[in-house]
Amino acid sequence: MNKPELLKVEQTELPPPAVSFWQAFLFWLKLGFISFGGPAGQISIMHEELVERRRWISEKRFLHALNYCMVLPGPEAQQLATYIGWLMHKTRGGVAAGALFVLPSLAILIALSWVYIAFGDVPLVSGLFYGIKPAVTAIVVQAAHRIGSRALKNNVLWAIAAASFVAIFALNVPFPIIVAVAALVGYIGGRIAPDRFKTGGGHGKADKSYGAALIDDHTPTPEHALFRWSRLVQIIVIGVLLWVVPMGLLTAYFGWGHTLTQMGWFFTKAALLTFGGAYAVLPYVYQGAVGHYNWLTPTQMIDGLALGETTPGPLIMVVAFVGFVGGYVKAIFGPESVFLAGAVAATLVTWFTFLPSFIFILAGGPLIETTHNDLKFTAPLTAITAAVVGVILNLALFFGYHVWWPKGFAGGILTSVDWISVLISIAAAIALFKYKRNVIHVIAASAVVGLLIKALTL
Repeated sequence: MNKPELLKVEQTELPPPAVSFWQAFLFWLKLGFISFGGPAGQISIMHEELVERRRWISEKRFLHALNYCMVLPGPEAQQLATYIGWLMHKTRGGVAAGALFVLPSLAILIALSWVYIAFGDVPLVSGLFYGIKPAVTAIVVQAAHRIGSRALKNNVLWAIAAASFVAIFALNVPFPIIVAVAALVGYIGGRIAPDRFKTGGGHGKADKSYGAALIDDHTPTPEHALFRWSRLVQIIVIGVLLWVVPMGLLTAYFGWGHTLTQMGWFFTKAALLTFGGAYAVLPYVYQGAVGHYNWLTPTQMIDGLALGETTPGPLIMVVAFVGFVGGYVKAIFGPESVFLAGAVAATLVTWFTFLPSFIFILAGGPLIETTHNDLKFTAPLTAITAAVVGVILNLALFFGYHVWWPKGFAGGILTSVDWISVLISIAAAIALFKYKRNVIHVIAASAVVGLLIKALTL
C-alpha cells in the first residue's frame, strides 16, 4: 500500500474532528437552500453529506433516526435534520437544524407567492417548472434505489417493500395502515427470525463502510439524550404553551371565526394527519382550503403544489402558499396591506404546521436513543423502512404520470405523452445513476433546459 492510500485508511479509521455548534449551524443553513427533491431527495442529500462525506453520524444511527421520523406525522426529512442537530448539539442544535430547514423555503415561497398572485402568470417561472418537474421524477427514483439498497438486505424485507407498493398503488391502502402492519410484521418477525430484522437486514453493517463517525454505531448516548421523565414533561409543557399562547391571542384579538384563527386551527389538525409526508395530507388541505374555507381556487392550489415541488424545503411548505394567498385575497389587514396580510398568514401557518414536529423529536428522541441496540424496538422500525421504499416508488410513479401525461391518457398512452418531459427525466436519471451528479446540479441544468424549451416554443 502506497503512502496516500495508507493516509486515507488512517483518516477513515479515526472519527473526524469535533464539530462546533456554529459549524453545524452553517451546514444546516446551507441545507435549507439546497434541500430540493422532496423528502426522498432531501434524505438522500443528508445521507451523502452527513454519513458519507462529513461522517458526523454512522449509517446505522442515521437509519435508526430515519425509521423513527418515518413513523411520525409531519415532514420526515425536516424531522431527521432536527433529530441529528439535537443529537449533536442538544436542544439548540435541534431547533437550529429544524428551523433552518424551513426558513429559506418560507422566505422564497412568500416572494414567489407574491409574484404569482400580484402579477399573474410568469413565463420565466413556468419554464423553470417545465424542466424541473421531470428531473424531480428521476430524483425520487434515485432516492428509492438508494434507500432500498441500504434497507432491503434480504428477501423478507424485499417482500415487505413489494407488498407495501401493491397496497398503496393498487389497493389504495392508507399510509398509516401500511406503517402499522409493517411494524406488526417487524415486531413478530424480530421474535421469530431476529437475524432478518436486525439493522441492515441481518448482515450487520451496511455493505459499504464510510469510516469512523463522530456518532458511531457504538458511541455512547450523549448525556442530554438520555431519557428522563422530568425532561419529557418539560418539553410537553413548553410545546403546549407554544401552541396555546398564540392560538389564545388570535382568538382573543380577532375572534374564533377570523381567517388567521381558523388557519391556525386547521393547519394544526393537518400537521397531526401528515403520516407518510405531504402527499398523504394534500387531499385534506385541498378539501379544507379550497372547498370549505375558500382561501384559494383549485387552479391556485395546483400551482401552489408546483411551487412547493420546485423550491427547497419540505413539500408540505405548500401550506405557506395557501396561507399567503388566503391572507392576501381576504385582505385581512385592509386593502392597503395585502402583502403584509399574506406574509403574516404564511408565517402563522408555517408555525402551526411545524411546531408538532419539534415536540415529537425533542420529546421522543431520548426514548429512541435508548433503543438503538434493542431488537424489539429496532425490528419494527426496520420493517417500516422497508415498507417506505415501496411507498417512495409509488410516489415516483405518481410524479411520472402527472409529468409525462399532463393531460391524462386522452387520445391514447403514446399520443398524449409529453416526450420532451420523458427525455428530460431520462437525461436526469443518467446523470444521477451513471455519472453520480449532484442533485442540485441536475435540478439547475433541467431548469435551464426547461426555460430554453419554453422560450423557443413561445
